[in-house]
Amino acid sequence: LDAKLRVQMRGEIKSMHQRIGTTTIYVTHDQVEAMTMADKIVVLHDGIIEQIGAPLELYDRPANLFVAGFIGSPAMNFIRGRVEEGVFRTAKGLTLPLPPTANPATLGGRDLVYGIRPEHIRAAETGIEGRVELVEGTGSEIYAKLNCNGEEIACLFRERLDIRFGDTVRVAIDPASVHLFDKETGKRI
Repeated sequence: LDAKLRVQMRGEIKSMHQRIGTTTIYVTHDQVEAMTMADKIVVLHDGIIEQIGAPLELYDRPANLFVAGFIGSPAMNFIRGRVEEGVFRTAKGLTLPLPPTANPATLGGRDLVYGIRPEHIRAAETGIEGRVELVEGTGSEIYAKLNCNGEEIACLFRERLDIRFGDTVRVAIDPASVHLFDKETGKRI
């Protein structure tokens, strides 16, 4: 189906489900469909259940890297590094804030994956500096990829910004929205 008809059909199916009031199992590989239509989502990967929960539960608290990368559009940023001196530091030297729930004493020296959704990064006067590598404007939002000290970071700005390829911008990450995952197991910490 074309994009417009697909959205209309999702609405029709959801409306019919609510009117009938019976349990419905809907199988899809489209995470947007799953998020918009489901009361409960079961995320399967290679025949194994990775996580079961309400759409926003999976979005806000993904159990592992697979779920974090599957739920959300655009996809979550994953940056490898470790906790050093109370911050997350990449091999390329980029320093990122830890979530308020993280205990640097217990995480220090561990190889981790830092997860942050593009919509949880905002333009700022001070913060992480990045070179704009890609800009896609849709009218209501701007999707941009930044090169921050050698790390590619995708951002989704809801405010109108006058940015172009090659510009240098500063961004801030909402520490409360940061996810940390064990590099070896992929599980959320």
